Amino acid sequence: MAMLRGSSSAETNVGIERCWALAQDVEHAPEWQHGLERVEVLERDAEGRPLLCDTVSDAKFTKVRCRVRFEYEAAGRVSWSMVSSEDLEAMDGSWELEPIGGTATRVTYSLAVDPGPIGLLARPLERVLRPLVVGRRAEEFVSELTRRG
Repeated sequence: MAMLRGSSSAETNVGIERCWALAQDVEHAPEWQHGLERVEVLERDAEGRPLLCDTVSDAKFTKVRCRVRFEYEAAGRVSWSMVSSEDLEAMDGSWELEPIGGTATRVTYSLAVDPGPIGLLARPLERVLRPLVVGRRAEEFVSELTRRG
């Protein structure tokens, strides 16, 4: 099955340092990221950031459970890769932050998912699923920055 891929971007007048703080606050993402129901931290890195987590996402027609490993790249990129899942074949994603002048930052969310066995069902629905999975993620990120002040 081919990967279902998508990304979304948004710009904010919030500096990259505040954006970076939110991007690496993985364990609180279910509070603002639509569809992400739970993040349980199993292991942390030397800086105390989540490294290995069990996640549960609401995929509308089923709950998707995954064990995910995170990587943090110097104040600009948080990425994750699926370690294991009974629900998916593969998943990789990232938040990328790019300073765009002054205190402005471009936030980009990317996700690639191989739905595996459910793929035969997902492929005809890809046009509907992609916006649910990635369509508003960057906007949600910017909204959460604003909420946190």
